[in-house]
Order: sequence, then structure tokens, then C-alpha cells
Amino acid sequence: MPRFKTQQKKSQPIWKQNLQKAKRNGVLHTIYDVNGNWYSGEWAVDKKHGKGTQFWKATGATYSGDWKNGKRHGHGTFGVPNPSGSGLKEQYVGDWSHNEREGHGIQLYENGERYDGEWHRGRRHGWGRMLYFDASVYEGEWEDDARNGLGLLRFANGNRHEGCWRDDKRNGSGTYFFVDTAQIMQGLWVDDIFRCGTIKNVARENAPKPTVLPIPEVTLANPDDVLHNARLAALSNYSDAKLLL
Repeated sequence: MPRFKTQQKKSQPIWKQNLQKAKRNGVLHTIYDVNGNWYSGEWAVDKKHGKGTQFWKATGATYSGDWKNGKRHGHGTFGVPNPSGSGLKEQYVGDWSHNEREGHGIQLYENGERYDGEWHRGRRHGWGRMLYFDASVYEGEWEDDARNGLGLLRFANGNRHEGCWRDDKRNGSGTYFFVDTAQIMQGLWVDDIFRCGTIKNVARENAPKPTVLPIPEVTLANPDDVLHNARLAALSNYSDAKLLL
């Protein structure tokens, strides 16, 4: 009967075993770096992993939340020192992915503005609501940190614009509502400028400040064709066909 030589499993060298034991795992107390930064929380294989808080001495900023393989990943809060000198001021609260804002989150800006919506790779992207310092509010689509797509902008005086946006400006079909005069301006916009369209009264008798005279009725044989051709001419330099919808 043949005999087979069994192979014995070689054990790792002592130095490798010691190195493995030296790696940080589990929940540890606060660990300080030589530059003054510190981290307190969970570790896995010598990397921040789980729940933890990181402090950066150079800026005074703090992140508290989820970590994965040494990066901010999951849900967390990023704060900076309060200008008054007391405590921290929250700057971003929401989702993270590989150290970048990703998913849904709320961003508070230094000038008092606030964004609540979707993020992609650290930039506003998707649907979101932006409150500006002048009290105007935009609700709608974003792309690459700018208003792009369909959206509604409400001004502080009550007027509002609803329509298409491109490169953070009104571009394409849109409707502007005047609250005081109860009028609407509807047509085509290019780079925030109203290029062509119509203005008409809407419930003028209930307007807070109606115009002295009503807008006279204008009769046009083919208003839709005229407006469509004007749109094509005004957007001749644009290739985005969806703005013509």
C-alpha cells in the first residue's frame, strides 16, 4: 500500500504574527497623531471602520459618523468651528461615499444659504431645494452643481418662474408669474433673458396692484407656429433639444 507524505502547514514568521497583532481592531480609545489630529471610534485591520469621530487640528473641523476602510462612508455630520468661538457649526449632514458627499444631504453655507437634496461626487446633482441669502427659493433638478432641467424659482416678493434651466440660468420654455399685477409671461428664455412669448392678464380684478389698463387682446392667425419658429431661431446656437419641449 503506497504511503503519502503529509505536508505540514508552515506557520507565519514571528514578525508577521506580531505585526498582525499590532493592527488596530475593534473599539479603541482616542488615538492622537503627531500633527494634533485625533480619531476616536471603531477600527478594522488598522483602518477606521464603523462608527467614529475625526478631528483635524489645522482647520478645527470635525466629522462624526460612519467609516469604511479609512474613509467617510455612510451617514455622518461634518462641522467647522463656530465664528463666535463656541462649539461647532454644522456644515453638512447626510450621506457619504468614499470621502465625498453622495446621496441625500443638507449643506449649510457660510452666507446663510441652505441646500437640501441629492448629491453626486460631492456636487449638487439630482433633485434639490436651495434657499438663497435673498430669501428666494429654487426647487428642481440639478446637474454638476448647477440648476439644470426643470425647476421652480420663487422670489422674495412672491413672483415665481417655472420652466427649463441650463448652466444655472433660465434657458428654454418657461412661465413667469407676477403676483402684484396678476399677469403671466410665457415663452422662451435664453441665459436668463426673455426672448419671445406672450404676456397676459390672469384674474386681474383680484390683483393687489393691477396695471392701469388691461393688456389688449392680440389676435394671431397661427400663434403656435410663430412661437415655435422664434424658439428655433433664438436657440440656434444650442444643441440641447429638450429645451424646446
